[in-house]
Amino acid sequence: MSEEKSLNFIEEIIEEDLKNGKYESITTRFPPEPNGYLHIGHAKSICLNFGLAKKYGGKTNLRFDDTNPVTEETEYVESIKGDVRWLGFEWANEFYASDYFEQLYQFAVKLIGKGLAYVDDSTSDEIAAQKGTPTTPGTRNRYAERSVEENLQLFTDMRAGKYADGEKVLRAKIDMASPNMLLRDPILYRIKHAHHHRTGDKWCIYPMYDFAHGQSDSIEKITHSICTLEFIPHRDLYDWCIEKLEIFPSHQYEFARLNMTYTVMSKRKLLQLVNEKHVNGWDDPRMSTISGMRRRGYTAEAIREFCDRIGVARRENLIDIGLLEFFVREHLNKIALRRMVVFDPLKLVITNYPDTVEMLHSENNPEDKNAGSREIPFSKELYIEREDFMENPPKKYFRLAPGQMVRLKSAYIIKCEEVIKDAAGTITEVRCTYIPESRSGSDTSGINVKGTLHWVSVAHAVTAEVRLYDRLFKVEDVAGAEGDFKDHINEDSLTVIGHAFAEPALLKDKADDRYQFIRKGYFILDKDSSTEKLVFNRTVTLKDTWAKEVKKG
Repeated sequence: MSEEKSLNFIEEIIEEDLKNGKYESITTRFPPEPNGYLHIGHAKSICLNFGLAKKYGGKTNLRFDDTNPVTEETEYVESIKGDVRWLGFEWANEFYASDYFEQLYQFAVKLIGKGLAYVDDSTSDEIAAQKGTPTTPGTRNRYAERSVEENLQLFTDMRAGKYADGEKVLRAKIDMASPNMLLRDPILYRIKHAHHHRTGDKWCIYPMYDFAHGQSDSIEKITHSICTLEFIPHRDLYDWCIEKLEIFPSHQYEFARLNMTYTVMSKRKLLQLVNEKHVNGWDDPRMSTISGMRRRGYTAEAIREFCDRIGVARRENLIDIGLLEFFVREHLNKIALRRMVVFDPLKLVITNYPDTVEMLHSENNPEDKNAGSREIPFSKELYIEREDFMENPPKKYFRLAPGQMVRLKSAYIIKCEEVIKDAAGTITEVRCTYIPESRSGSDTSGINVKGTLHWVSVAHAVTAEVRLYDRLFKVEDVAGAEGDFKDHINEDSLTVIGHAFAEPALLKDKADDRYQFIRKGYFILDKDSSTEKLVFNRTVTLKDTWAKEVKKG
């Protein structure tokens, strides 16, 4: 994975542009609409735009496409800024499409003056019918014959609030027979009497995306405007507006958006999941939102590595979520503190151990020599996992069983001597003896055992809630599955263990520390935690099926 990578097609274009002197430096932009929280698909776009600028010594603007006051909120603006910074990027300028409302209005006036735009009184249904079909040309209506003077007056009156929502629109006058349906006199402005999160009630007409986007790029002198493939049909209109307005010629380039298994990448669908309470908010750890992944314990480094690895393509494909999980595990393995936590406790009593407490030491992370070590209290009464004991084990069972020996992690070798059951026949306690000279790090017993168990001292155990997250959907390709996407929600995507027992070192750790609960997976402290109750989210399991594939690739 350290070999030099070949250039992607956008990098090839940029290098050619710089070599030929087309631009002295490049400027890119990340232009989200503040109508929801960002998801992992946006992370790919962020890494691409900011990454290109960084690689080629340019800059990236963060521009909020806030042209639809009905769906946009300041809350979303702040969350987007937080996500971009968390991913490790800083923008050169913070802009808003609403910064340009007056300029965009004057651009529209210029098109009207050139006879290239007109005010249309038709309803949305009439406009749709007049556009024709992909195989039959559209037909212009009588409003297209209005004079420049009449259009200027009507557009001025639209701005002044003289008309109701939907009563009139401003349309470009291009080509009603164009094979590109978007060039069949597209709408440039619509009337919306709605309060805007930044401009308040100053405006009641708002530019459409296609009129705001290219011109905003041009105003900011964006050299490489990078969009996803669904915007290919929009490029002709993007270029037409810039050409007719005779402004800085920004250019649009398209790449394949990120589609990932077991995931939805639609703000509309994510909003549905939140509003209909299928999840607990935008930052639910099962969500594909950046805030959800952050809460789950994914690291920015892992997400950036993933986005870099999947690359920039010209055609759509479906990426296995397991690849993202691989990079998360790779990074967490390097930084996570090792801790012992028992999920389903079975009491273990060491009958020949003294009634004292011994402080054992264990590395915080064997992958990181600078991570230091911690003290772990050891006593005669411990908790082990119930699944780590079997009264009648099969052959080649290397965990604890009557007469069988195992090592307790960072401690001693023990041997099971007796099983205690209640009246119903349930095992309530196992009694063992230990071998004093078998202590980890100074073992002189000469005994080799194949099984090692994690444990927690009963007297020192800290109670914690553990949330085990799984994939939110049961099908790989959620977008391509039949029926409503919500029909495929995985009812078992969250399992809560209300009373797990943890070693006390967890009380001293920092809130943003990452953990490997030994033999259990990777975890992070959740924001629901309090001094009375620790709550941990499972980030990913320990098992990894992608390691060989990634090394091979």
